[in-house]
Amino acid sequence: MHRNVRRGRIGWVRSARVVSDDERGLLVWIARGAPVAHEVADDGRGMRAMPFAEWLSRSYRLATGVWAGPPLLKFLPTGADHSVWLFRDAEDRFAHWYVNLEEHGVRWDDGEVAGVDVVDQDLDIVVDPDLTWRWKDEEEFVERLAFPDGYWVPDEAAVRAEGQRVVRMIEAGEFPFDGTWRDFVPDPGWTVPASLPPGWDRPPVR
Repeated sequence: MHRNVRRGRIGWVRSARVVSDDERGLLVWIARGAPVAHEVADDGRGMRAMPFAEWLSRSYRLATGVWAGPPLLKFLPTGADHSVWLFRDAEDRFAHWYVNLEEHGVRWDDGEVAGVDVVDQDLDIVVDPDLTWRWKDEEEFVERLAFPDGYWVPDEAAVRAEGQRVVRMIEAGEFPFDGTWRDFVPDPGWTVPASLPPGWDRPPVR
């Protein structure tokens, strides 16, 4: 379970298959149709469907569903405050990298179900195959920083510094922006579970 935590609450959950787990970090595969969950307000709208000030005034619940986006690899480098996602296109070819700035993952293992909890810091970087890059969601990041009592990002400077550190890696073509995993093909025998397993919503470890 790859989970995002917001001030002690689960923000979203994505079920994933572990591809590798070594000294470099954790690599997982999110299949199209994989069971997921995400936080919605009491009226069923998601956080992006309203001003952040309104979101903070509402109550919340977790809605389950399936991953409707393209299949992707997610790489969580050991100890790093970001993850790198490799998106696929409609023909299942590598499309682009997506750097998700986040507090580094904290793992948990309850035996029947295990996962990693991160804190998504909202500011992102999109990286094209030719290594050109651009910031993403900066307006949302700035909007939410104006509400320090409700936002889960305490240090804007630290987030931007991590982003700049990754930008230097991108521009230098360093791992994992060196072509590693661009041609990844999932095992055709991998199955997708029909639903999230019991324990997916256990209390966050962050």
